[in-house]
Amino acid sequence: MSNFWQRAITGTLFLVVMIGGIIWCYWSLCALFLLIALLGLHEFYKLIEQAGMSPQKWVGMGVGALIFLVAISSTFLTLGIVFAAVPFAVAIFFAELFRDKPNPFQNIAFTLLGIIYVVLPFAAWAAFVSPAEQLPFSPDMSQSLMSGGHHAYNPHLILGFFIMLWVNDTGAYITGRTMGKHKLWERISPKKTWEGFIGGVVLSAVAAYILSTVYKESVILWILISLIVSIFGTLGDLVESMFKRSLNIKESGGILPGHGGILDRFDGVLLSTPLVISMLMLMQFVVGFLAMIND
Repeated sequence: MSNFWQRAITGTLFLVVMIGGIIWCYWSLCALFLLIALLGLHEFYKLIEQAGMSPQKWVGMGVGALIFLVAISSTFLTLGIVFAAVPFAVAIFFAELFRDKPNPFQNIAFTLLGIIYVVLPFAAWAAFVSPAEQLPFSPDMSQSLMSGGHHAYNPHLILGFFIMLWVNDTGAYITGRTMGKHKLWERISPKKTWEGFIGGVVLSAVAAYILSTVYKESVILWILISLIVSIFGTLGDLVESMFKRSLNIKESGGILPGHGGILDRFDGVLLSTPLVISMLMLMQFVVGFLAMIND
């Protein structure tokens, strides 16, 4: 099978699984994101092992799964993740006592880094769009902002996030291939260009405008999200490229034939998610607070 058809088939199946898992129900979203997070974390630890370190691979995956489960069961997103992370993080320090491995604190550091880098973004999304999620000062945020579904699961926010991310990646690739001349960050990613980056930003903003008309929501809010997705999604891609370049590897894994590994496919998600959710939570807080003081 040619590389083109391999990429096409894998890409189609990837989209079907992602979109289906997101829109089917909240629990299919959680199952999908937990699976992606654990596969990505396992991939991360394998790469670290190639660099000569010995992260606590299975302990780290167990801790990551527990943090994910606690985060989606919490009433308050940030408190849930913090209180879940602290005792489990301490357990990783204790677990290193029972291992006879060199560089113990580097092992601990990389174990924790994998959880923070790979697991927390997916846990944060799953918690944020939870039907049970009720943030302070937001008695009915489903009516005031494009929340992921307070009272009832609504997949449109997270689906829109991924659509803008995919449109940004596609736009950057096409624009960069056809018009790219000025290197964006040649030392890290020789093929990326400023023209490609700008093309991705513009097409992602167009997608945001279309989404705002489809969902009849604030175009400014959607475009703000698209800008965060484009900028920090690109930075996430560059960070993962830097990571792979430091290990002298081309792809993070081979689980997606023709597309590389989990980290290759979701690198833009990992760094853009915290910024998008932070912005939405801040806006929820402000709108909810203003609604409260006006009552």
